[in-house]
Amino acid sequence: MDIVFLGAGRLATNLARALHDQGHRIKAVYSRTQASAEALSAVVGGFPTDSIDALPLEADAFILAVKDAVLGDLIAQLDKGREQQAFFHTAGSVPLSVFDSHSPCGVIYPMQTFSKERQVDFSRVPIFIEGSDEESLALAERIARTVSNDVRTLSSEDRRHLHLAAVFACNFANHCYALSARILEKHGLPFSVMLPLIEETAEKVRTMHPREAQTGPAVRYDENVIAAQMRLLADEPMMRDVYELMSRSIHGEG
Repeated sequence: MDIVFLGAGRLATNLARALHDQGHRIKAVYSRTQASAEALSAVVGGFPTDSIDALPLEADAFILAVKDAVLGDLIAQLDKGREQQAFFHTAGSVPLSVFDSHSPCGVIYPMQTFSKERQVDFSRVPIFIEGSDEESLALAERIARTVSNDVRTLSSEDRRHLHLAAVFACNFANHCYALSARILEKHGLPFSVMLPLIEETAEKVRTMHPREAQTGPAVRYDENVIAAQMRLLADEPMMRDVYELMSRSIHGEG
């Protein structure tokens, strides 16, 4: 298929690469900065531009992988002269209605954390799709299935809750890693000592419900251990609050 990409960030870079590797033709890459557009087009082909007006008027799909806040304005600009073209966004928390009266349109949301420096195995990434009509949904599915073995139809409302769950499972968990690293660094220890623990936890939840896999003083609410560890955080009031709230939440789930 001929695909035009709007966006050259982490998600756009990974998805464009995956689609290109599966034989899709990237006709053009748009980014707010010419340098970013050129960096991605150098990998996936197509001409780079920082101008919406310079983009092709026709393609099998226009994929918008940009910040949520700019989607509405970008769609309005892109729509001019492309009223019958298929538009898809890739956001987790933005409803299909962001396309307003434009149709055909849909959503292709790969639920994964992305970095430009690290290319993921897209075949293992679950992709959640939605369409304004059966034709749009079918097109979203054809595109998604060329890169992923796990493609599911999901409504905008359910996708919002999926994205919320992902924030807890990924973003918040990663922030806990950062807090752990801060404690370790103060005492001359590398974060790498935590990797076997993290890997075993991840392996356990492949076969166990996270509630069943939970261990630590908060499960039994060992007040002596909890109080002692909170004293260690006396100079980190925000981290101390996080520790206390997390401990209460864990105990409440037990």
